[in-house]
Amino acid sequence: MKKIAIYEPAMCCPTGLCGVGVDPELLRISTVVNNLKNRGIVIERYNLNSAPQEFVTNKTANEFINSSGVEGLPITVIDGEIWIKGRYPTNDELSKLFNIPVNYISAKPKAMRFNVKKSGGCNCSGGNCC
Repeated sequence: MKKIAIYEPAMCCPTGLCGVGVDPELLRISTVVNNLKNRGIVIERYNLNSAPQEFVTNKTANEFINSSGVEGLPITVIDGEIWIKGRYPTNDELSKLFNIPVNYISAKPKAMRFNVKKSGGCNCSGGNCC
């Protein structure tokens, strides 16, 4: 099985799905990763803010940051090699990679819950995150 990891720029929380303005691309990739994991596919996301040690210990991510800077993130790494940089993989790309129907990837969850305070701000663990 392929080892896949997405290395992302620093965000206010591990998924970037906090605050009042949620980026649709972050919502899509969060849904995709959850759907893949629910089907037994190992895929990880590492946010520079919440998992900085992964950027230090992973040689590929570390070399990329040193040569291209954080502005080049996100990168998708497969078995130690950069597959995509500067964007997230599309549903079609992941469908072909795993040889599974695209609807396995893009199915929307029945309900998404956001941990949002009544004031409209996010409520990430560890204090202020947005």
